[in-house]
Amino acid sequence: MNMLAKQVDLVIVGAGAAGLATAIFASQAAPDKKIVILDAAKKVGTKILVSGGGRCNVTHTRVIPRDYHGSQKIIRNILAGFNVKQTIDWFAEMGVKLKEEDTGKLFPVTDSAQTVLDALLNRCKALGIEIQPDSRVRQIMPMSKADDQQASGPFEIQTDTGNVIAQRVVVCTGGRSLPKSGSDGSGWALVKRLGHTVTDTYPALVPLVLDSSFFHAKLSGISHEVTLHTHVDGKRVDSRTGSMLWTHFGISGPVAMDASRFWVMAHGQGQKAALFCQLLPEMHFDSCEKWLMDQEPKMTVSRILAKYFPTRMVEILCDHVGMGADRVIGQLNRDMRRKLSHALTALALPVVNDRGWNAAEVTAGGVPLAEINFRTMGSRIVDGLHFAGEVLDVDGRIGGFNFQWAWASGKQAGEGAMRALMDDDAGTC
Repeated sequence: MNMLAKQVDLVIVGAGAAGLATAIFASQAAPDKKIVILDAAKKVGTKILVSGGGRCNVTHTRVIPRDYHGSQKIIRNILAGFNVKQTIDWFAEMGVKLKEEDTGKLFPVTDSAQTVLDALLNRCKALGIEIQPDSRVRQIMPMSKADDQQASGPFEIQTDTGNVIAQRVVVCTGGRSLPKSGSDGSGWALVKRLGHTVTDTYPALVPLVLDSSFFHAKLSGISHEVTLHTHVDGKRVDSRTGSMLWTHFGISGPVAMDASRFWVMAHGQGQKAALFCQLLPEMHFDSCEKWLMDQEPKMTVSRILAKYFPTRMVEILCDHVGMGADRVIGQLNRDMRRKLSHALTALALPVVNDRGWNAAEVTAGGVPLAEINFRTMGSRIVDGLHFAGEVLDVDGRIGGFNFQWAWASGKQAGEGAMRALMDDDAGTC
């Protein structure tokens, strides 16, 4: 044992949402224990500050396991340990009142993510939790073995600013999304050296890039409700409805962000991925064609579609299918009518890439939930090691669900680590 190293009860690696929550719940469970949070960034909480357009979408009014990708049974148990009402009450106790928007998203009434970060940091300070920024962890070394020869704490944690010895460690290093915030995937390398596995990882909740020859750039800034269908190797794997934003590079907005993981993962695995846009979510091809046939024959296509789309979009869409928007519907032959119906209900979007880790809001993939005990978030491979947050193989849809995962898994990990630590203490008495 390095006698010159700082000695504490619990080290938390990562001072993001999950790390700060873990520390707070751990300290509340055992106020006399010494807790240190180590973070690689010079300024902690950057990801919280940029989330939700700088407002921080703290949670959602309704959160269920199906809002997440990952082991549903384990996710259900962890979410049950800290539900939305408890989250609202928890933030209220820290002086942050939340408001619900029409979408079900919950934001601080201040509309400022700084309010959320300040509350978490102030709570840590009040509890005597030490936060060490600019302290990248290079290695976590178990210093003992359990009776079954499994690697075990205490741990010596090597950092750029000196070593720390801790009885238990919680890894809250995040994934690879927004690497400038300090979440660069380095945490996975740490735990892989300890025997954990990491599934393939991909950007999720990420805008998608369309082929430059497509018409999206001409529609940049237009947002409307659509249904997106993702097909992999010719089979539909996902369908979802929501607001889509046309951009200069392709598509964004909630529905595109949610759909992105399916295209990105399939593409990354060498499968044939295709994305189709149902511009009129309430209609399918047959009903759309019938609807067009039922219109007043002397009405122009632009007038018929005007109640659904801006004039610019109608003109560009008509040009895409090879017809003028000023054509009267009665003059369309069967072939042209069917082309228009296809464009309105199954427009092929030529996705060529995603916007990458710098634009992704979350990571798909990570440490498998099968490798942890959900009651304590403790490792099944290294005794004394725990996990919380995005470092795990769990990702939620857009709308505050990933923050709810951070708070819930942080509570489970913080309290679980402290219960285990107190059991350790009792066993040595």
